[in-house]
Amino acid sequence: MNVLYYDDLKVKNYQVYLLVSSRGWVAISAFDEPKDAFLSRYAAYDCRLSKQILAPYQRELAEYFEGSRQMFSLPIDLLGEGTAFQLEVWQALQGIPYGHTTSYSQIAQMIRRPNAVRAVGTAIGHNPLRIVIPCHRVLRSDGGMGGYNGGIEMKRTLLALEGVRC
Repeated sequence: MNVLYYDDLKVKNYQVYLLVSSRGWVAISAFDEPKDAFLSRYAAYDCRLSKQILAPYQRELAEYFEGSRQMFSLPIDLLGEGTAFQLEVWQALQGIPYGHTTSYSQIAQMIRRPNAVRAVGTAIGHNPLRIVIPCHRVLRSDGGMGGYNGGIEMKRTLLALEGVRC
């Protein structure tokens, strides 16, 4: 059985769980998501608490929340998950700069599938690394918040942290 490692990080008034493999970031929970609910998505793995292994990941995420980090440098390991389409969308999300936003339709244009706006939204909703792969930076074409797999409060908090007004 493959081993994954987890720990939590207290962020402002929230708590998030981080999950990593020996190869990189795997997932980040929503604010205050219960540990058991978060880890249940990875029940096929041996998930072990490890403060030592998670330390560099916690440091990067803490720096992001403190405003001193705009890009994450540690590798990503999606565990072979995600369809080809989802991976294409998630790759496009990584090109959205800190403090900027784009729309679902612009992402669809970016991946050369202009009619796939809803599918883009669905792919974004399945993003397991909701901060490292910055899906919070995607808004509706009319500037509205749209959805967020971590909840609207988390999306607002992340955008405000990056100086984006919505």
